[in-house]
Amino acid sequence: MKCTFACKRVSLNDSIKEYAEKKISKLERYFREEDTTAFITFTVQKDHLCSVEITIRGGGTMLRAQTEAPDGDMRGAIDAAVGYIERQILKNKTRLSKRLRSEGFPPPTPADDFEITEEKEFNIVRTKRFSVKPMSPEEAILQMNLLDHSFFVFRNSEDDALSIVYCRKNGGYGLIATDDAE
Repeated sequence: MKCTFACKRVSLNDSIKEYAEKKISKLERYFREEDTTAFITFTVQKDHLCSVEITIRGGGTMLRAQTEAPDGDMRGAIDAAVGYIERQILKNKTRLSKRLRSEGFPPPTPADDFEITEEKEFNIVRTKRFSVKPMSPEEAILQMNLLDHSFFVFRNSEDDALSIVYCRKNGGYGLIATDDAE
């Protein structure tokens, strides 16, 4: 698996990068394609909180984890992120088996310190229908905040594309824009 590293507000020594590659290489058994890539971003915030974001693309699937660890414990954040991705793979192994390498999944083992139960189906408990109105991203953020939601779907008045604004965990807002208008 090819690993690419990015560092924000921190410079890392090679031992941390080697540690991350070693931990991420354990996930290779789930992927059949050789061109699987992992993009790892390391960040240290003002209060010495370490953040590691791992995005893996391979087999037509994209997996992502973002974890934080206090007091500069970058190795702990790496361990938590890799563990999260592995739990997501195991939790959705039936759905992912068509895209990933099925022989990479271990046989069921006795329960240890935590239980991973695969979701058999996704239960949609409610469906909402609403008209998507043209507005600017700023108007959409205002509407989202007025409704006290964490995301809001709208049609961007600038390019008529279907878009989504959302609240980010670390503060601020995100915008997801589609490539083409319907």
